[in-house]
Amino acid sequence: MTASGPNVLFVTLDQFRGDALSCAGHPVVRTPHLDALAAIGTRFARHYTQSTPCAPGRAGLYTGMYQMNHRVVANGTPLDHRFDNVALLARRAGRQGVLFGYTDQSIDPRVASGPDDPRLDTYEGVLPGLRVELDLTGEHEPWIEWLDSLGYDVSGGHIRLLETEHERPAEHGVSAFTTDRIVDYLRRLPDGSPWFVHASYLRPHPPYSAPGFFSTMYDPSEVGEPIAPADDRHRFHDLLMGLDDVKTPSSDAEMRRLRAQYFGMISAVDREIGRLVTALRELNLWDDTVVVVTSDHGEQLGDHGLVQKVGWFEESHHIPLIWRDPRRTGGNVVDQFTESVDVMPTLAETWSQKVPLQCDGLPLTPFLEGTEPQWWRDAATWEFDWRFAFIPSGEHPWPWDRRLERQHLTVRRSRDTAYVQFDDGSSMCFDLAVDSTWRTPVTDPARVLRIAQDMLVWRSSHADRTHTGFLVQDGGIGRWPDDVPWRS
Repeated sequence: MTASGPNVLFVTLDQFRGDALSCAGHPVVRTPHLDALAAIGTRFARHYTQSTPCAPGRAGLYTGMYQMNHRVVANGTPLDHRFDNVALLARRAGRQGVLFGYTDQSIDPRVASGPDDPRLDTYEGVLPGLRVELDLTGEHEPWIEWLDSLGYDVSGGHIRLLETEHERPAEHGVSAFTTDRIVDYLRRLPDGSPWFVHASYLRPHPPYSAPGFFSTMYDPSEVGEPIAPADDRHRFHDLLMGLDDVKTPSSDAEMRRLRAQYFGMISAVDREIGRLVTALRELNLWDDTVVVVTSDHGEQLGDHGLVQKVGWFEESHHIPLIWRDPRRTGGNVVDQFTESVDVMPTLAETWSQKVPLQCDGLPLTPFLEGTEPQWWRDAATWEFDWRFAFIPSGEHPWPWDRRLERQHLTVRRSRDTAYVQFDDGSSMCFDLAVDSTWRTPVTDPARVLRIAQDMLVWRSSHADRTHTGFLVQDGGIGRWPDDVPWRS
């Protein structure tokens, strides 16, 4: 197949907050390379992931589907094999997608060879359609082997090595190691060959340890105070604040150290973006390469008494998206609500491919062209599911016991209101017009009703549409499904 459209460097950062960019007005963090990329591209200022943690967030990004449709609800939930994704889309556009890093997409057990299939032992599977050039799943073996060759003590495994990144030069960190391998790959590409590179960086993911001099770049006394938890909290919020993995450190000094290290990790991956841009320019690839930078989800960073990515909070779901297309005029900042599910449809149009029927998102192409789309959403919506905490008990027989399905919430966030619906029937509604920190409730019942109804409309209008626009009549009329082989 003849390749269509430009090459694409698709960069994902892990656990990167959307407000942690200096070009977004952050008073402390320094991200000069991302700022420079945004200045010649388009920055989407109100961009949101549709779910957390990593696997659910990435499933929406890779498939263009809401969690209510792809149903990856946890790290380890299988990605249904029938779904299309960005790597398969790239293949149809005449280019083999290659991976540097990881994708956290678990195998569909229906395509496994049996219960002994080793792919069933880990949730860190590879997105179907990608060829792995650098495998940083599991124990990060290529990075560890490289550090070992440099004479470092690698006993204790990758977690200890990540926890102690501050003890080694930044050039020996996992992010720099990833960039080195990507640049080497780009250098080896035959002239004029089409390519799609997925650069999946681990950082700024925990453990909170920035590499080398980045670990001392930010003074803990100047990193600011987290948003305090509300006095009147939902019981699920209290539950989260009692969990060791996500509750904030007990001391102010440790919380400040954590924030300083997180900001250092952001500046460290910012430098890697700069190195990638420099390499593209030096290799004469810059003028034919679309660069996309985003994240799978955000980071609480102490806000609301939590760290990592949990619950309904803005900090866990607001993420960056910078899109630089050499064919478009840059320097735009889009203030409309955009979502991770919009990335796959936009890549489809970038490569002159049909947007798959499965996609819940919309192409961002009008924004990239500096025009207004014919219609756009007025809110962002996301979901969070915590059934993974109950699955190991095995005490949920089907079909009468539906407790697993009640460990779930959905959020609708407009410019002035945020509504949270829990599957036990409880709900919360926050007045963002008077308090952007999600701690002040809406007191007008009519306003709560309106946004709750908006959420119902969102859900009813985004049900699976594979066959719903088609009628078996007169040889088949309407919107044909994408996977009818004799039509392609």
